[in-house]
Amino acid sequence: MVEDSLVMSALSACRSRLQAFIRGRTATRADADDILQDITVQLMKVEQPVENVAAWLFRAARNEMIDRGRKKRELPFSDFFASDDSLPEEELSEILFGEAETPEEAYLSELFWEELSDALAALPPAQYEAFVKTELYDYSVNALAQETGVSVQALLSRKHKAVRYLRLRLRALYEEIVAD
Repeated sequence: MVEDSLVMSALSACRSRLQAFIRGRTATRADADDILQDITVQLMKVEQPVENVAAWLFRAARNEMIDRGRKKRELPFSDFFASDDSLPEEELSEILFGEAETPEEAYLSELFWEELSDALAALPPAQYEAFVKTELYDYSVNALAQETGVSVQALLSRKHKAVRYLRLRLRALYEEIVAD
C-alpha cells in the first residue's frame, strides 16, 4: 500500500486544482466530495509505487466520474443522436458505454466522453443542471422542479434546448466514428 504520509502530501499539493476539476464536472458539491474521497481511498490501496501522484489522482477522478455517469445514464445512445439514418447504434453504444475490447474502442470511448464533457461545460448553467440531473443523476423533472422552484415546463424547455445543442455539437463526432 502507498504510504499515508506520501498520499496526504501529494493530495495537499494538488487538492485545490483537483477539487476544481471535479466540481466543474459534477452536478453537486456532495458528488464532488464523494469522488474526491473515493479516489483518495483508492490511492491509499494502491500496492505499487505511483510515480506521478497528481496525474494518477486526476485520471482516477476522471474515470470515477465517467463510471458514475455510465451507471446513471437513462437515454440510449440511439435516442440521444436520434436520426433517420440506419447506423450501427448498438455497436456504437457498446463501444462508448461498454468495456473496451480493443485500443480503438478505448480511444473512441475516451474521445466521446471528452467531447461530451466539453459540450456539457459549454451549456448555460440552467440547461446544464436540467440535462445532467435528469439524464445522468436519475432526477425526475417533477423532483427537480420541487428542488429548484422552477416550473416543470421551464425545466423541460431547458432540457430540450440542451439536448438540441448537444446533438449539434456531437453530431460531427458521431458521423466521424460511424464513417470509420
